Amino acid sequence: MSTAIHTRHPVGREARPRSLVPLLTQCAIWVGAAGVLALWWRDTTSVVGAAGWLTDAGRITGLLAGYACAVLVALMSRVPLLDHTVGSDRLARWHATGGRCTVSLVLAHTLLIIWGYALTSGTGVVDQTSTLVLHYPDMLKATAAFLLLIATGILSARAARRRMRYETWHHLHFATYLAVFLAFSHQLSNGADFVGHPAAQAAWYVLYLGVAALIGWYRFVVPVRRALRHRLRVAGLRSEAPGVVSVHLTGRHLDELSARPGQFFRWRFLAPGLWWAANPYSLSAPPHPRELRITVKAAGGHSAALATLRPGTRVWAEGPYGAFTAARRRSPKVLLMAGGVGITPLRVLFETLPGEVTLVYRARRPEDLALRGELDAIAATRGAVVHYVVDEPDTTWAPMTSSRAVPLTARALTRLVPDLAAHEVYLCGPPGMTDAARRALRAAGVPRRHIHHESFAF
Repeated sequence: MSTAIHTRHPVGREARPRSLVPLLTQCAIWVGAAGVLALWWRDTTSVVGAAGWLTDAGRITGLLAGYACAVLVALMSRVPLLDHTVGSDRLARWHATGGRCTVSLVLAHTLLIIWGYALTSGTGVVDQTSTLVLHYPDMLKATAAFLLLIATGILSARAARRRMRYETWHHLHFATYLAVFLAFSHQLSNGADFVGHPAAQAAWYVLYLGVAALIGWYRFVVPVRRALRHRLRVAGLRSEAPGVVSVHLTGRHLDELSARPGQFFRWRFLAPGLWWAANPYSLSAPPHPRELRITVKAAGGHSAALATLRPGTRVWAEGPYGAFTAARRRSPKVLLMAGGVGITPLRVLFETLPGEVTLVYRARRPEDLALRGELDAIAATRGAVVHYVVDEPDTTWAPMTSSRAVPLTARALTRLVPDLAAHEVYLCGPPGMTDAARRALRAAGVPRRHIHHESFAF
């Protein structure tokens, strides 16, 4: 362990209280679900027999699945109010959980409706499936939507994600939009709760068209407008560590982006092999009206290719996104914990957060400590503390000790950071490191609400 400066920075003003937007968003989702169930309740006077129970269960799961599809798309529409308060990481977790529930609802709806209709008509399940698909209005499109949703669910499983590139998974996920589009018409033409009910149909149109408007505006129109307005280009590259490079960008009116320390953009570099993918990278320096900087580790094809960018390459930046900012801070004492290239958003927060700030930066080798010169300079300027911990210490570099002496345990972290339980913690790094750190912090008495983590894992 190496400590750059041991003096403390004066305590700054208290941060703003946490926004109520996450709670209100969850409440709105559940209220909407209750409203959807009210459609079924209004049109159902009684449920009789096995066929009736199965069919009505199919109606309920179908209504909830249709509603959930709209909610899932809305969560990923990148509305600034949600993204800057709920946080991209939490929205992605809600989306993933909701996606699993939606696929389950779609499967249940399909099986229950087929089974219920088969009992009602006295036919076999296979014959009833054929009748539904081939003779009911819009059911061929609904079948295609069903297959797309199931395929997307399989590809979103953790085991499948590990075996594909982020860019591949991201583009395959667009099949969800097509599935929602194909499934929409069959809901209105076959759903007992919509046929003959203009008010219910109008509400469904408002829901889906509203979500489509959010997607069209925030994911397509806004990025194009900003690209034309800000004219971002690559100004130069700088190697920071083995396999780690900083990309310096210049543009116009960048202060209008209102980017805050800790946030990230989705960057689309208009260069051969890169223009078709927009990948998330955090700012690694405070935003400037004419300059931005990101620092990227070669962890895949896209990130490795950034080291070959030429000055002058045009760039589209979507954002800023994320709630990994000073707005989450409530305590005057802050601990920043970084692992590897996870230092990028924390380097900016280390410079800009007021109050008493401590940084713990873990890496595999001393040479993997990116931006170390800047971190030491910041620590000296503001009188903060920075601890460097490596897994494979270089015996020629005396200040560095092995992470075996400073493991990710509650006891070790408490020795490293006195009064740890009173700190607000910002955490960024590889999944294994962040999971271990969260367990250790909780064991050390840090409240869950004081541990802030934003992951870019897909």
